[in-house]
Amino acid sequence: MPAARPASIALTAFLLCSCGPVARDPGTVVYASGADLESANPLVTIHGLSRQVQRFVIFTTLARYDSALAPAPYLAKSWTWSRDRRTLTFTLDAGARWQDGTPTTARDAAFTLLAARDPRTGYARAADLASIDTTLAPDDSTLTVEFASPQPLFPMVLCELPVLPEHLLRNVPREEMRRAAFDSDPVGNGPFRFTERVSGQHWVFERNDEFPASMGGPPGIERLVIVVVDEPATKLAGLASGELDFAGIAPTMAALAARDPTIRVMDYPILLSTALVFNTHRPPFDDARVRKAVSLSLDRQRIVDVALAGYGTPAAGPVPPESPLALPARPVRDEHAADSLLDAAGWRRGPGGRRSRNGVALDATLLTVGSGDNAVEQLVQADLAERGIGIGIRQMEMGAFLARARAEPKTFDLLVTGIPGDLSLSFLGAMYDSRQRGSALDYGDFHTATLDALFARTRTADAAALPDAWRAVQSEIVRDVPAAWIYHSRGLQGVARRMENVVFDLRGELASIARWRATKR
Repeated sequence: MPAARPASIALTAFLLCSCGPVARDPGTVVYASGADLESANPLVTIHGLSRQVQRFVIFTTLARYDSALAPAPYLAKSWTWSRDRRTLTFTLDAGARWQDGTPTTARDAAFTLLAARDPRTGYARAADLASIDTTLAPDDSTLTVEFASPQPLFPMVLCELPVLPEHLLRNVPREEMRRAAFDSDPVGNGPFRFTERVSGQHWVFERNDEFPASMGGPPGIERLVIVVVDEPATKLAGLASGELDFAGIAPTMAALAARDPTIRVMDYPILLSTALVFNTHRPPFDDARVRKAVSLSLDRQRIVDVALAGYGTPAAGPVPPESPLALPARPVRDEHAADSLLDAAGWRRGPGGRRSRNGVALDATLLTVGSGDNAVEQLVQADLAERGIGIGIRQMEMGAFLARARAEPKTFDLLVTGIPGDLSLSFLGAMYDSRQRGSALDYGDFHTATLDALFARTRTADAAALPDAWRAVQSEIVRDVPAAWIYHSRGLQGVARRMENVVFDLRGELASIARWRATKR
């Protein structure tokens, strides 16, 4: 397979040549990523593994999720609400320091929150911070967050947004955050220190032996190496040879991996859903009837069974059914309804079954990331061909894909992408609000007054009313079909049996990294 060669070369060059002795050190853990980390700057990142590295490896968040997914102290050792719930006051741990020796203070936290809510920055969850009036740091260990209105719940975004060093980023214009040197050469304050990056090949993080005991103390492994390996066969070979300690496994290879006594196969829920995203601003997908016809044409169960070997759930909407906030619905495939919608939109079948209107064929190009066989995309292609829709598949490297998806004006037809979620579901607001630049689905740039009103309800609803508010949002999204949701993923990782204390859950694969232990192979 020609595409496997670069990944194999990168893995071998790093592990066996440039860092051979380090790779044999039992305290070094090597984790395979299918793509290069997007950025070390959480203000401009949507890539799922990049976000986990930021939260759990190199930075700290004010609060963090406990095992019950409730907010627990972290950088902030405590917090209190004012009586009217419009002021939230944090007391920060005084022991945290940036990698350059500078203390982490409340000024850093205030700077981060203000930068994140600034639309020029393009933070994907800025909508979560829209109710903040201001942030104040009366002293080094006290942070005060003032809101425009009473807040019914703790802002869960504070469990996911890492605090950044104000002294290193204050002079970076907000609109230039995506191009800051810091993004590829970060200075953190977390349990690991960034030490090296080779673009497109690997990132290296060393244990921070000075990480405060009050925040968990130094981690149990000495070094984390994230190496870019995009081919499933190369990942499995790396696990089997002992070159890799962690690697995502293709579902079709899970049974083979499970037969290797040195590999433990872990299957777990993740907040990642895959969808076809339409360009709703130009034909043919500016017509909701065509979008609905595409959605009704998809045999989602077949896609899960064939492409994922059953490791997934067919999607009826954007939120996995494991979430208590999910819309209780099942996906529908209705070929007759799809044909009727296409006929009503003027796309008629001609000789050979292909559809056209006014002499123009109903064709589109599907953009995707990767270099493999693209089984999901080919199954989508086959389903739509049955309805007379011609789909061409174009594979792209991650960076080029993101650039094309975010470009203005939008010139793509449709794309397939995994959408990383968050436990509070606020990612939905970012995805469909055209004012949130750089967010996961600003690709589709979909925005309506009805959705605005529904999202506003989710920001003011109390705990009892919140599930219904989010279900109303999902119902509207399903009705308008700015994206056709295909499946909700399950994580599937091969883990070297030498790794101990590894727990994967909805918080992410790296959530337990501070407790990992590695024995000799």
